[in-house]
Amino acid sequence: MFGASAENLLKQAREVQDEDLQKFCARISTLLQNKEYNNEAIDSLQKLFLIVSTTKYSRTLSKDVLQKLHSTLCFVKAPQPVLVLCSAILREVLPCYALTFSCEEINDMKTMNLVSSIMLAQGSKNAEFEALCNRILKLLDSRQTEGHGTRYLMPILSKVLNLAVLNEEQINTISKKLVDWLRYAGTVQGVPHSSGGFFSPRSRQPASILEVDGAVAGDFFTVLCIGQYYTEDQWLNMHSFSMIRRWLQWSGASGINNSDADERSELESSMMSVVSASSTSSRLMPPKERLREKTFEYCNRLIEQSDRKALKKSDSELQKACLIEAVTLMDLICRHDPLFVYRAFPVVKALYSRISTDSGFARVLLPVAQFYLNHSELAAVDSEAVYRQLFTKVPSELYQDSMLAFEFIQFCRENAKTLRESVAVFHKSFPNLLKFLAWNISALFPEFIELLPDLVRPDTSIEILHSLLDLPCLTAILEAQLRSLCSQVTEKVIADQNRKVLSSVEAFQHPYYRSMFFYILRVETGTGDTIDRLSQLHEVLFDMAKRPRVLQCAQTVPILLQVYFKVVTQFADGPLINQLLLVILERSSLLYNIPEFKAEVQRVFSSQLMVLCKLYPAVIVEQSKELLEFCGTVSNISNKEDFFIHVVWAIGEYLSLSYDRRCTVEQITKFFETLEALLFEIIQLRASASVLKCSPRVITVLMTTLAKLASRSQDLIPRVSLFLSKMRSFVRSALISSLYSEDDIQEILARANELNNLLKAPNVAQLILGPSADIASPKWYKDTNASLPLTMRTISKMLQREPAPGFPV
Repeated sequence: MFGASAENLLKQAREVQDEDLQKFCARISTLLQNKEYNNEAIDSLQKLFLIVSTTKYSRTLSKDVLQKLHSTLCFVKAPQPVLVLCSAILREVLPCYALTFSCEEINDMKTMNLVSSIMLAQGSKNAEFEALCNRILKLLDSRQTEGHGTRYLMPILSKVLNLAVLNEEQINTISKKLVDWLRYAGTVQGVPHSSGGFFSPRSRQPASILEVDGAVAGDFFTVLCIGQYYTEDQWLNMHSFSMIRRWLQWSGASGINNSDADERSELESSMMSVVSASSTSSRLMPPKERLREKTFEYCNRLIEQSDRKALKKSDSELQKACLIEAVTLMDLICRHDPLFVYRAFPVVKALYSRISTDSGFARVLLPVAQFYLNHSELAAVDSEAVYRQLFTKVPSELYQDSMLAFEFIQFCRENAKTLRESVAVFHKSFPNLLKFLAWNISALFPEFIELLPDLVRPDTSIEILHSLLDLPCLTAILEAQLRSLCSQVTEKVIADQNRKVLSSVEAFQHPYYRSMFFYILRVETGTGDTIDRLSQLHEVLFDMAKRPRVLQCAQTVPILLQVYFKVVTQFADGPLINQLLLVILERSSLLYNIPEFKAEVQRVFSSQLMVLCKLYPAVIVEQSKELLEFCGTVSNISNKEDFFIHVVWAIGEYLSLSYDRRCTVEQITKFFETLEALLFEIIQLRASASVLKCSPRVITVLMTTLAKLASRSQDLIPRVSLFLSKMRSFVRSALISSLYSEDDIQEILARANELNNLLKAPNVAQLILGPSADIASPKWYKDTNASLPLTMRTISKMLQREPAPGFPV
């Protein structure tokens, strides 16, 4: 973060001992006491500030130096750098109980600003905040000559609004001041201070304030008026505009009077503002209402000024920032007084028509859309075109703009309820919103976690699941899209469809793969859940799998999946759970080829499979064909062992007549034969040249599931017993002994013995291995993932002289 020299300087500051620090402070006290505000004093104060600000713990300064810093701060004639450094040092060592801070005797605006910041940092009581606020109001209300710096009090006033309690008279006083500062600033530039020397330039007639396009400003002054030198009232105008939104929010929330007389007065004044906007009628309004009127006029003028072609790029950016603030202020005014809606809507609508086709004004679309959300119903205005423009065009074209992406997601979060209930395109555009996340994953991840529950709906939940699983692919495609703009792939290479592509950039430009890329980059939902050629897509994106942005995106997908499943299980019914199970089984093998990503997603699938089966146990019967196909594939063990174990466990747990009356003996026999063949194939593979090593857990879960199924169809018990009796000879073979440790072998044997002994009493085995749903509670189990209750271990101990060690699944 810092250079070598800066790091060395910080290290020296942190290593200063307390004894040396006190000596150094004594020298500073002498300089301040003698009022020697020279370069040595400034240099010493800078070093002291560095020392007290770079240490993790609070540095203790002597009371003498603290008093000198305080007294210097209150000495108006001290140079400004000295005053600023004294204030900064005092803020770093606070809270300090050795000093008493007061602002009653301070008349200088800059000094008041510095002392006020110290009092705020001190963490004083409410009474002191009120005294501070009263003093600021008194200084603002006093008649100050030009150049006294009233504007320096504006930041402090903005900070104390939430800390002090103002009465109605004080609120009206500030509102009147803001009206004057906003509306009545001069339109003539200030005059630079002259040194008065012989060669100083002869004073000239003050020049007029200009517009951003160079024309002379023909109306009142705003922050978009350009001048070389500004007068005090012009500075106050700019400072007032910067805090007017905060003041309107605060005064609108705290200064509302509910009496009938006041309501009638507000209504009459609002009606008056509709009829006439002249200064004569506005002066008859109450202060707060008059401030709204003048702020509305100010914002209207800003919107008009923004239509001018700026001569400088910085002025063009200022125009966009002022547009955002102007529309936001209009929205706030309309919320406080709905009668302003009829005056504001033509202005905002004209602004939207002007900027909607220019992507450079995309950030302005957010407050415009906010205005439509809040007031289109009252004004009976169709706002569908605004929302469609915002949600379909902006994310597709400007996903790389990190600031816009953050503000866009914040807009969605703040208006989630309204968007969810009233804006249909909000839910349809989630593939577009994912582009913001895919490209700006580190900045937007916390915000998107909060937004995701509002995007998940029953009709789009399956497509959202596929989209979340394909999120790393989306990031890779966005990078390929950007690279393809600069690539030199020839038309001949693109046209040759028989040629194997060598990179994702070539694939992006190749007609054969274009449909796959365009589907992932789709703007709206409703074009299908996923694509059939996912494995091909993963192949052509292989060169992007190790890109930092792609890897970072892949790390967040498991967390997004957990949030997704937490939401979807709140409304999932039988048909939806059936679809979710099919997607889980299918996509467990179709994931972007990032090993850590695949392992983490399968871990989430494993845990959520349990949740879905518990919510709707009948899914095992209804999806028996797909489950049989999945369990009959040996490669599923080596590629996703943990997920495979959970699938087998779910079959043994929920394939029961107690959960679904449609569970027949034929179905139980089909699952039994499939799992029996699978376990036999595993054992046979052990003796072959190519050994497939499975964990003991796979074998024990398969044995347990076979025993469960046999307990529900007792004709199968002899087959299981025969199989279990052969496990000792299997695990004691030379090959298996070389593959597993003695502990692993003992675990397999212990489970085989437990199950074999239990099956000798079929009725007991059925009770223990297939308990009814009302007693199948985790409290009966040693491990919530195990299907064997503690009773099984008790029976096993009774049937054996020496109890075998247990093995929790």
